[in-house]
Amino acid sequence: MAINRPQRLQIMLTGEELAALDNWRFKAHMPSRASAIRELLQRGLAAEGFSLATVGRHSGTYGVIAEPLSETPPKRRPGRRR
Repeated sequence: MAINRPQRLQIMLTGEELAALDNWRFKAHMPSRASAIRELLQRGLAAEGFSLATVGRHSGTYGVIAEPLSETPPKRRPGRRR
C-alpha cells in the first residue's frame, strides 16, 4: 500500500552534502534519497526533543510535531524575558 504524501519539499545541496547523504543512505540500506531524508529529519527532530504523531492517540493530543511532556517546568535562564 502506498503512503499518501501530498506535500513536496525541494532543497538545494552542495556536492559534498549530496555525497554525505548518499553515503549514509547506502550504509543504512535506505531505498531512496527521499526515504533517507525523511529518516534523518525524524532522527534530528527526536534528538532536539520533538516527536512525530503517534498512531492511536486521542484527537485532543494529536500533533505532527509536539514538545515532549515534562514533569517539571523548564528552568528560565537569567536575563531572558518572555
